[in-house]
Amino acid sequence: MEDLDIARACAAFADDKKAENIRILDLRGISPVSDYFVICSALSNPQLRAVRDNIEDEMKDKHGQRPIYKDGDYESQWIIIDYGNVMVHIFTPEKREYYMLEELWNDAPELALTADAPEPEQRPKKVRVKKEKDPAVKKKAPAKKAAAKRAKKKA
Repeated sequence: MEDLDIARACAAFADDKKAENIRILDLRGISPVSDYFVICSALSNPQLRAVRDNIEDEMKDKHGQRPIYKDGDYESQWIIIDYGNVMVHIFTPEKREYYMLEELWNDAPELALTADAPEPEQRPKKVRVKKEKDPAVKKKAPAKKAAAKRAKKKA
């Protein structure tokens, strides 16, 4: 089974348990950690468990794939299932917003969830604008000079 097929299968199994906002990011050439991230949200701890269990059970039963590594628990609200070159991240919406993996890996193209679906529109890249320094603002004196000035004033 190809890595992209594994990612799409995991996305489909997450969808079976009503996971929300499912995305597949293509990290090939960007990250040495993984080739694909499957990211999805579950609205409660029971749903986190259901999504995780369904992905693991269906991957084992239908494709003979077992995860290499699993991490996270329901209290952390972030579960990771590692299938080698495919990492599945299941978050609560709050933790997903907090960790912002899509922003962290915003160079990664998003892939369609199925082979026959059109590719999603790419997210616009955020450009960070460096603020220019205001020439009217004076530089602060180094700590030693400031301490010397205070000592001079006291004397």
